[in-house]
Amino acid sequence: MKKYLALDIGGSAIKYAVVDEDIKLMCKGKEKTPMDTIESFVEVIGKIFDAFADRIEGIAISMPGVIDSKKGFAVHGGSLSYIRNCNIIEILQRRCPTKIHLENDGKCAALGEFWKGSLKGCNDGIVMVLGTGIGGGIISNGELVKGNNFSAGEFSFIRTNSEKRSDYHNFFGAENGVNSLISGVARKKNVQARELDGVKVFEMANEGDEEVLEVLDKYCEGIALQILNLQNILDPEKVAIGGGISEQPLLIKYIVDNIEKIHNSSPRNNVHPKVVQCTFNNDANIIGAIYNYRVNEKLLIGK
Repeated sequence: MKKYLALDIGGSAIKYAVVDEDIKLMCKGKEKTPMDTIESFVEVIGKIFDAFADRIEGIAISMPGVIDSKKGFAVHGGSLSYIRNCNIIEILQRRCPTKIHLENDGKCAALGEFWKGSLKGCNDGIVMVLGTGIGGGIISNGELVKGNNFSAGEFSFIRTNSEKRSDYHNFFGAENGVNSLISGVARKKNVQARELDGVKVFEMANEGDEEVLEVLDKYCEGIALQILNLQNILDPEKVAIGGGISEQPLLIKYIVDNIEKIHNSSPRNNVHPKVVQCTFNNDANIIGAIYNYRVNEKLLIGK
């Protein structure tokens, strides 16, 4: 049975797994993402490759940034500032002589959920990934939407206040990234934001802390508003919520409740969004990277 090395490259860690044709994830691990030079980046990936080179058919990569996946060209690497206007596949293949395919991380999440997860069977769907910013991917007519500039699904950059066009705080990613939820709770509880994280916030929320629930409700209202906007623009069958905090049932409940409130108060009730939790959460990028690899190698046709 063929096996592949899948890499999920993030701003803090490079997660990896060996994945077989039945999508069984083995040998999972992670390494710290280098933030200094592309040479360091290539060497870390090279060392991961060395450990599995004799048992894999190739490398499937999910990474941040604006990516022309057909050519392997990275316009930029998002938080990896040393990746800019370069063919990342050619650079990696000098160190890792094997087949390599890559795609943007949010788009990989959408592909993973479309192939085997919460969007399976959907011709039209959205994955919205809540993290430091808000990434994601769009499936339309059974295909991943990439866009003219490969930026489709970069939900972080939706503007929420036209009066302050240059202020990043009025972008969806800043208003509804996870850090916004944490800082909101910190202000309400009069503590330093560094004392909290997503796990602690939801511990307090699940214990019924009214102040935390108030902040969570307001946070989810902002997400609900943009889901309603996207429903009117793209008309998906489902919107799947991903990212670490999506594993919290309370988050999905509050998003759905806010959609209900906004939808029911509208003078024109258009199509009602269906919101679900992503199936794979933190593994969606790896599974989507494998799907992208296999489609590009023509090992997988359709779903």
